[in-house]
Amino acid sequence: MWIDRWEGYVYSVKQDNTQKEKDKSLLKKERAFFLQPNEITMRSFRTEIENPVVEKDIIELERKIRLFREGRIDEDRFRSLRLARGVYGQRQSGVQMIRIKLPFGRVNGRQLIRIAAVSDKYSNGNLHITTRQDIQIHYVSLDRTPELWEELERDEITLREACGNTVRNVTASETAGIDIHEPFDVSPYAEGVFSYFLRNPVCQEMGRKFKIAFSSSDKDTALSYIHDLGFIPKIKDGKKGFKVLIGGGLGSQPRHADIAYEFLPVNEIIPFTESVLRIFDRHGERARRLKARMKFLFNDIGLEKFRELVEGERTALPNKYVEISTSEYDEDIYLPEFDHLSVIGEADLENKTAYQFWKRSNVIRQKQPGLFAIGVKVQLGNFSSDQARRLAQLIHDFSGDEVRFTLRQNLLIRHVREELLPHFYNELRKIGLADPGYNGLSDITACPGTDTCNLGIAGSTGVAKALEDLLRNEYPQYLNNNELTIKISGCMNSCGQHSMAHIGFQGMTLNIGKNVAPALQVLLGGGVVGDGKGRFADKVIKIPSKRAKLALRAILDDFESNGKNESFLDYYDRQGKIYFYDLLKPISGSDDLAPDEFVDWGHDKPFEKAVGVGECAGVIIDLVATLFSESEEKILDAEAAYQEDKWADSIYHSYSSMINTAKALLLTVNKQTNTQAGIVSEFDEHFSNESSLQKKGSFSELVYQINKVPPGDEFAQSYLRDAKEFYTRVKLFRETQLTKLKS
Repeated sequence: MWIDRWEGYVYSVKQDNTQKEKDKSLLKKERAFFLQPNEITMRSFRTEIENPVVEKDIIELERKIRLFREGRIDEDRFRSLRLARGVYGQRQSGVQMIRIKLPFGRVNGRQLIRIAAVSDKYSNGNLHITTRQDIQIHYVSLDRTPELWEELERDEITLREACGNTVRNVTASETAGIDIHEPFDVSPYAEGVFSYFLRNPVCQEMGRKFKIAFSSSDKDTALSYIHDLGFIPKIKDGKKGFKVLIGGGLGSQPRHADIAYEFLPVNEIIPFTESVLRIFDRHGERARRLKARMKFLFNDIGLEKFRELVEGERTALPNKYVEISTSEYDEDIYLPEFDHLSVIGEADLENKTAYQFWKRSNVIRQKQPGLFAIGVKVQLGNFSSDQARRLAQLIHDFSGDEVRFTLRQNLLIRHVREELLPHFYNELRKIGLADPGYNGLSDITACPGTDTCNLGIAGSTGVAKALEDLLRNEYPQYLNNNELTIKISGCMNSCGQHSMAHIGFQGMTLNIGKNVAPALQVLLGGGVVGDGKGRFADKVIKIPSKRAKLALRAILDDFESNGKNESFLDYYDRQGKIYFYDLLKPISGSDDLAPDEFVDWGHDKPFEKAVGVGECAGVIIDLVATLFSESEEKILDAEAAYQEDKWADSIYHSYSSMINTAKALLLTVNKQTNTQAGIVSEFDEHFSNESSLQKKGSFSELVYQINKVPPGDEFAQSYLRDAKEFYTRVKLFRETQLTKLKS
């Protein structure tokens, strides 16, 4: 199979189909049996998108919103669907956060203008860069989300699978393709993985989200060691490949990823990833949300057992090798001609000293001779649609027309001629995007916290702004120090990545009698080591949130006095955790809190702990009727995929239908169903004596055909028929159960 550039779906060489029309008329006749009355509705929404796959997605979202508004879809089922379309519930009722999924953060000027226009039309003109290189737009009406999505897709921008239990945005080092240290450009491989798994049935409804990252070099700037799958490029015997890490994660229990391969050829990364996703889908926890990430499955079964399971999936894979096209990235960089009279040089700048300071901290030499990248520091990842438009015009007119959003919530402009650096500085200064300190200590990463997130416990953005002001005013020597990082999260989930920072803060609370005050857990000693190795920070002490400045002063002053010309991590290791506990103990007391310490950063009212229901995992309440309905939809999806000769997709939809159907029946007898593998074994154990359900041997024999027969036309058709027959038998069995209960 061959993966080429993403245009909203995967282009691939079709597999040979020697039985094109075999029994397809029968499938069409059977289709009507599975349609529910509430599914036969007229479409009131139309798009201008020419891509039929994308158009279907958008129309489906609009239709499900109407059904939800009419009370014909329950809230929990609807939540799962909208999350997989990038529509996320916000802390404020009645509005949504929209997450725009941008593979490895890459956008051109045209796309940036489109995003800005959408923010103006459907929200308040504000944009937020995430730590996964996405863009978020807040305060959007649910009913307008299909229209918003349709406008984005006109410039090949998607919302699909930006949230929910899916493969989230595939991230990569923002310097990929220009990094002087990289063995090769990982961008096409990140894009190939993104494209292959977008809308892939294997990863639509997993137990939890799944995160993938590609680093450009051994410096591991994409943080491979904290991801479910991380890739670091290597050259072996003149061939391209990747060091592969697996099973990492942050959250309340950080886990360092294991090494799956020291070297995996580039044409095997997609088949390997698909095998991993199939195992995670089948064996991953589903009932206990806090244990449903890949890292916990890895802890339970270990690396060797996991490898055995992955190897066992090879038969089921549609492609044993997938070649990923690099042609677009191999092309020469196009740089537009420009009128030299329209730009200014360094001699024309008002403040040459400020320019030189900015140049030292924000400009990166590319591996392409004569070209430079410009780091744009965006405080907390927040910028306006007006800034976006003016930036888009600048990169279109004077550079390679490409920006990459970064993992530290910034922007990286690429392919700028050296002679144009003063002009870029001057123009960026005009639009408020020329602050020095890109990736320096004062470039603090923080999640939105209680500003908009349901899970936020205490504020994070207000703390970040206060600490940035402190650094700017009292520690200017650290503005360009990129050996230290500060990261802040509003809760334990670590969206701000606090647990892998040199200096981290996590939002918490302090109970003082009947009152509650905002607090911060101080963490120290995390960081990236390189080549897939990293450190997680120690939890040192909890302090009142308003004392964050005192804590940072104490840490930096002590480092200045006792650091002995060593790195911060060496200094921390030498002093030890207890040393820093004692250092910060004097400011941790809660007996003498001032009235303003009961007010969180950026607020004017007393703090209240108000944590909502998080949607990061797309939690769904399992109802028998809902599961039966979903089984029917899976069968329809399997039929549609079969009609398009997508046999592997059809097979997986049929598999999912059988799992859902079995789970529905198990719920009627109060059996635990926390993994798909558990569903299979529980069904055989509990219903083995029910002859009406065991027409073709055991359920495990029926469902695990998926691992024994290679995907093809004949098997896809027979497996689909098995799924239909199994659904019919179980539905009749359930109706008999209900009749007996009534009598």
